[in-house]
Amino acid sequence: MPYIKLTTTAKVTDDKCALLKAKFGKAIESFAGKNENWLMVAVDDGKRMWFKGDNSADTAMVDVELLGDVDAADSETMTVRVCEILNETLGIAPERVYVKYTGYRNWGWNKMNF
Repeated sequence: MPYIKLTTTAKVTDDKCALLKAKFGKAIESFAGKNENWLMVAVDDGKRMWFKGDNSADTAMVDVELLGDVDAADSETMTVRVCEILNETLGIAPERVYVKYTGYRNWGWNKMNF
């Protein structure tokens, strides 16, 4: 039950969205028991964003939400992977990316909670 939301200043084509979805699908395996089968991805592109008061280069905020606790070592690995993915796919420098992790005890789907 992972969810990844990318908010970015970059304009993201349909082809790049598909590529991001696939790469995030592999990266989410950084967390034990997580995989693309349950992954939901949202891409919110073309946003006005400033980082350190500057909007002269593309910037990204990535929210990663998981059912259960977020392991510190796993999130460290995931941050590296997310930064690499955004740099390779959209040309966003790692120093212009924040990645936030949130774990939830309750997560609903299909008229029930896990």
